[in-house]
Amino acid sequence: MRIFLFLMLLVISIASCRSTRKITTVITKKDSAIVVVNPAESDSAKSVRELIKKIESKEIIFNTFSSKVKVDYSDEKNNRVDFNAFVRMQKDSAIWVSIIAALNIEAYRVMITKDSVVIMDKIERTIQRKPLEYLQKITKVPFDFKTLEDLIVGNPVYLDKNVTSFTDQGETFSMSTLGEVFKHFITVSKKDLNLLFSKLDDIDVTRSRTANLTYADYSNVGSWMFPGLRKISLSEKTKIDVQLEFKQVEFDKPLSFPFSIPKSYKVK
Repeated sequence: MRIFLFLMLLVISIASCRSTRKITTVITKKDSAIVVVNPAESDSAKSVRELIKKIESKEIIFNTFSSKVKVDYSDEKNNRVDFNAFVRMQKDSAIWVSIIAALNIEAYRVMITKDSVVIMDKIERTIQRKPLEYLQKITKVPFDFKTLEDLIVGNPVYLDKNVTSFTDQGETFSMSTLGEVFKHFITVSKKDLNLLFSKLDDIDVTRSRTANLTYADYSNVGSWMFPGLRKISLSEKTKIDVQLEFKQVEFDKPLSFPFSIPKSYKVK
């Protein structure tokens, strides 16, 4: 149970709201990077803003999503856990997760909505109910339901307009942005603008929180390019690594979200 809750908090802890700050400087070149200084008066800045719009235009738009996810977890104490999860989503409504333990036994079932998280422990036969705000409180990071959806389907969620630097690296574009919670370094493929890498550093230096996210194994799923492999490395007081391998991915298929709670289950 602790591993599952940790993974839930991991997803949430790297989610932050987009900053509403505006750029107030001019873009000038320095070495290989373009330093953002006043985009309103710079052709280079306009090009960067157009690039962000193009990246945003590739956002996966869906009504429903489903996938099997192979999860591999390891930490600096040599703890290793791997398991399978089944994820289903109804856009703007529900995120349903089923965790499969050894011997193909369902261990947990989770339902996340815009205002609540319900965790069913099918081994201990218990149920937990928490408001979504509870997870925001314990992680001390603002996020919303859409951010969770975008993280799962692989959409970029940190395209803050406050760009501090930009680099053309030949086959890739990289840029740094400054948000309310994280400094974010993002890299996309120049050929297709697919998201390749994100590095998030906590603005609060007392936390020293850093997350590295790698996106790979893109393939066509319906009308979309979907990153089938994600690697997440999170460091704060300790370091952990999680790999997510998505299989059987489908968009916009009819789905059910079974979550009936037996009367015998105890509320924790």
